[in-house]
Amino acid sequence: MSFNKALNDEEVFSEMRKMVAFIKQEALEKAREIKVKADEEFNIEKAKLVRQEAINIDAAFQRKVKQADVQRRIAQSNNINKSRMTILLTRQQMLDDLFAESRNQLLEVSKDTARYEKFLADAMVQTFFRLLEPEVTVTFRKADKTTIEKLLPDVKTRYEEATKQSIKVTLLDEHLPADSAGGVIVAGNGGRTVCNNTPEARLAILEEDMLPDIRNMLFGQSPNRKFFN
Repeated sequence: MSFNKALNDEEVFSEMRKMVAFIKQEALEKAREIKVKADEEFNIEKAKLVRQEAINIDAAFQRKVKQADVQRRIAQSNNINKSRMTILLTRQQMLDDLFAESRNQLLEVSKDTARYEKFLADAMVQTFFRLLEPEVTVTFRKADKTTIEKLLPDVKTRYEEATKQSIKVTLLDEHLPADSAGGVIVAGNGGRTVCNNTPEARLAILEEDMLPDIRNMLFGQSPNRKFFN
């Protein structure tokens, strides 16, 4: 038969200290475990946040890059279009000036009497052949009336000999503008068929027909053109 020996106060305090130290050690280890786990979770969460934020920043950067590229392309396109428009307007102005100078030079034709008389005669014959009408009216500059009347008999003879048809020519009192380059406008079929054979009309036809060739001579062929006649 055994009996527990009663502990004195010192032994009780010693046991209590041991228990306190054990509990404290357990608490410290538990706290250390909790801290380690918390640090791991914190680092994991921080890494997630950093990664997500990096993705967001990269996406925002890419959007800004794309926006900047779009703006650059738009600005570049606008500048190209503006430059093309400036070139087109400048070229058109050069063509307008060229044709205006050509029209001014037409006025010099009538100053050479012999040359202008031949032009008037040929112009009337050409219009008579084009219309092939038995009766025609002729409009001309008032200053050319005497010349027209002088040339008309020979013009009618040339036409009638070539076509074997007679023609009645009426000179109208309505005249072309005094500041025009001259020439004639001949009408047949009761005025419903008109042939304009003035220098201005001829130049207008040349402007339209020769415009592509004139452009090539002045500016060269367009680099954007793929097909040529």
